[in-house]
Amino acid sequence: MGTTALFITNPFSSIFHQQNLPSPLLHPHRFLPKRVSALHRAHNQNPISSPALIRRWVLVSGVSLLSSAALGLQNECLAAVKQGLLAGRIPGLSEPDEQGWRTYRRPDEKSGGHGVGWSPIIPYAFSVPQDWEEVPVSIADLGGTEIDLRFGSLKEGRLFVIVAPVRRFSDVIGEDATIEMVGPPEKVINAFGPEVIGENVEGKVISMSVAEYSGRTYYQFELEPPHVIITATAAGNRLYLFNVTANGLQWKRHYKDLKRIADSFRVV
Repeated sequence: MGTTALFITNPFSSIFHQQNLPSPLLHPHRFLPKRVSALHRAHNQNPISSPALIRRWVLVSGVSLLSSAALGLQNECLAAVKQGLLAGRIPGLSEPDEQGWRTYRRPDEKSGGHGVGWSPIIPYAFSVPQDWEEVPVSIADLGGTEIDLRFGSLKEGRLFVIVAPVRRFSDVIGEDATIEMVGPPEKVINAFGPEVIGENVEGKVISMSVAEYSGRTYYQFELEPPHVIITATAAGNRLYLFNVTANGLQWKRHYKDLKRIADSFRVV
């Protein structure tokens, strides 16, 4: 274990230098309390004890100042460590269950990227194997601000969530949208599939299904190539596209897990 050196500077030096004020460490007699000043006035009556008391007060005050500075520095270091630990965790991700899967739920306090005037994004949830990690979303992403989240695994594949304002696609849909209002499955995949794969989806859709959970309808599409499962639904004033994709080898080896991830998506 290495040795940590603690360097303490005069906490008053910069303050008093900027304001041209005398430092209490350099001129202690100008900062003595009234009690010590009274003792100083009694110097002629007791010339031995008064200076001793003054020196003792200055010594104790100096130690107190240094102790306070050290304590403040220690608290700042502890706060920085605590902040670093909090910043390093993945918000909304649970501990692994008995099968080694974790559930992600979008934190309520997480901001959206659609600008002023938009209502908060209704949270969503899904499950992934424990080796999947959250990947930072960049404003330079091709999907822009509508890519809300990314996850990935070097072994199995990756996923990303698109949350798009429904008004971008229809002016007649209000604040309580459903996927049925957006359109039937064929219309949805033809309109939004290109946003996911970057090209026309004609001839690439190999399966299409409709399911309902807790009163909300979900469309699911499997495409290849590229290998991707798209789950679509709507809630509030937004359209949700949950996309699980992988390369050919990952798809062949881990299709069961990738399908389970896709099937786990819910808007909560």
